[in-house]
Amino acid sequence: MEISFQLKMSSEESLMELGYGDFGCSHYRRRCKIRTPCCDEIFGCRHCHNESKVICSLCATEQDVQQHCINCGVCMGKYFCSKCKFFDDDVSKNQYHCNECGICRTGGGENFFHCSKCGCCYSNLLKDSHKCVERAMHHNCPVCFEFLFDTTRDITVLRCGHTIHLECVKEMERHFRYSCPICLKSYCDMSQVWGKLDQEVASTPMSQMYDNKMVWILCNDCGESSEVNFHVLAHKCPKCNSYNTRKTRGGPASYSPGISQMM
Repeated sequence: MEISFQLKMSSEESLMELGYGDFGCSHYRRRCKIRTPCCDEIFGCRHCHNESKVICSLCATEQDVQQHCINCGVCMGKYFCSKCKFFDDDVSKNQYHCNECGICRTGGGENFFHCSKCGCCYSNLLKDSHKCVERAMHHNCPVCFEFLFDTTRDITVLRCGHTIHLECVKEMERHFRYSCPICLKSYCDMSQVWGKLDQEVASTPMSQMYDNKMVWILCNDCGESSEVNFHVLAHKCPKCNSYNTRKTRGGPASYSPGISQMM
């Protein structure tokens, strides 16, 4: 059994190295190609696809990628990016190319700044207030799982610095979810909700048998661990007054005589 396992591991390692560094294109070194859904042709990568020929829609002339047709002279896109090989006649989007991102974005370059640590463009309104998270948009949306870096839908930055589609946040709110799906921190002012929970907890006294029942909680908002009195409704963080907490373990006084007798 052990020899068989070792042979299997050796075989897997050999396949991992087979052809390594011998294949790929000028953009990526990899041992595969892609078939693009738009034209059903095979390319080394999407950049290779974009660097291929273009065909003028007016005169059907195939030519190298450029803004104006070499045959009829028509402008094939009012917005044209020679780096991305990108055309678009709808300039109301205020397209611009970000050299640091390496792609074209919308909204006007004068309205955005590129954060090197986050690795993406943010609105100027966030320049002095956003919380940096390394490669903040180089991941899938935690709700719909679409890759955020090159998405065409609106993105919002939560208080914690994590990014998510704006419409996905609104969908969460329709289901009464107000914490970041990644780090669980509250992403909006919850003070009124915590106040209502204070009233609910105060109006729901626990049975006398739970007087000495203590539990340890971790606050998702401030990150502090605390020992608090057990309550069936919710547990409040004594450090920041948040109810966005989770029970981690029972305390040393968790087992009162009443509970022991019941067990």
